[in-house]
Amino acid sequence: MHYKNPTLSRANVLLALASLLLAVALAGCEDNSSEAKPAPAPVEVGVITLHPQSVPLATELPGRTTASLVAEVRPQVDGIIRERLFREGSEVQAGEVLYRVAPSTYQAEYSNALAALKRAQAALPSSENKARRYAELIGQDAISSQDYQDAKAVYEADLAAVAAAKAALDSAKISLDYTEIRAPISGRVEMSDLTPGALVTANQSAPLTTIRQLDPINVDLTQSSTTMLNLRQAIASGVISVEGKAMTVKLKLENGTVYPYEGTVEFSGAKVDESTGTYTLRAEFANPDLLLLPGMYVRAIIQDGVYQNCYLIPQRAVSRTPRGEPMALFVDKDDKVEQRILDVRRSYGNSWLVGSGVNDGDRVVVRGSQFIRPGQTVKVKKMTLDDATGKLSPAQPPAAPAAPAAEGKEG
Repeated sequence: MHYKNPTLSRANVLLALASLLLAVALAGCEDNSSEAKPAPAPVEVGVITLHPQSVPLATELPGRTTASLVAEVRPQVDGIIRERLFREGSEVQAGEVLYRVAPSTYQAEYSNALAALKRAQAALPSSENKARRYAELIGQDAISSQDYQDAKAVYEADLAAVAAAKAALDSAKISLDYTEIRAPISGRVEMSDLTPGALVTANQSAPLTTIRQLDPINVDLTQSSTTMLNLRQAIASGVISVEGKAMTVKLKLENGTVYPYEGTVEFSGAKVDESTGTYTLRAEFANPDLLLLPGMYVRAIIQDGVYQNCYLIPQRAVSRTPRGEPMALFVDKDDKVEQRILDVRRSYGNSWLVGSGVNDGDRVVVRGSQFIRPGQTVKVKKMTLDDATGKLSPAQPPAAPAAPAAEGKEG
């Protein structure tokens, strides 16, 4: 005969009741977790509305300044330098005497040539009169033909002697004049390589000094052949318009300042350097203050033309796809994000100049792009960009029209 333990039965009941309550609690938690949560608020992004515009194009190229004219001064006669008549580093004018070579030898040669000319001229009247007289007599058969021919030959020889004496005198005069070594051009003269007392020879290899004309001054620039081809093709297709024939140039100096005078491109190379793939441009600048000196490194900004109907997208809005293509995020009319591949042509300030992939009125994301993805709905906030500094700021709403002034009432 079996007996039931009342203590164990009560424990079993309590255990069953606790299990039931736990199951009900868990079921309640599941019901609460299955309730729909509210959708998160759309991410706010800053956008800029794009419109087509005409953009002036400028290319920045490295260059070196060079003198517009360079002349090496050399003697054209032999002799000893007697004196130097210029101050080194000063401005000289074309034709100004720079050196004097001892002229005594050349003065003597000139005097000798002058005397020879006078001697030849003195003999000329006698032979001329005789030839004229014999010409009359031969017509009267008063003299022989041989006597007439001899008189005529003497006269012609005297004429030749006078001409030769004149040429010798001119040559001696030129040599005497060359004892004064003059400046062939106007410009700044460098230091003298020889001093008074030095022996010089005609057309020697070493110059006495060098003169450089610095106003105007030239700037030699190098540009890649690829850039040149792209520019010319864009001009030919009408994408870029060029105003006028001469391209204007501005200079940035070595210390970062902008040169106050504009220049113009005066020459472009006729061939491309095979080793570097570049060709040369030469611009000319006024240099009245002689601020620019030959050999200075500068950067030239050339105004190529005007790019028509293009779009400027802030550089901060453009990134790269895994394939390296430039892309940007846009917001469509339904405030949904879409990604586009761009045709980036070149940089312009803090923006990229884009030729295709954009339409008038498109809104490009410039702030918050790292928190969104294509297809996502966003909240749009209009922004403005200072292209000079790259600073973003909220767009100001258009000003409300002013209320009309109340008309005064007549009393």
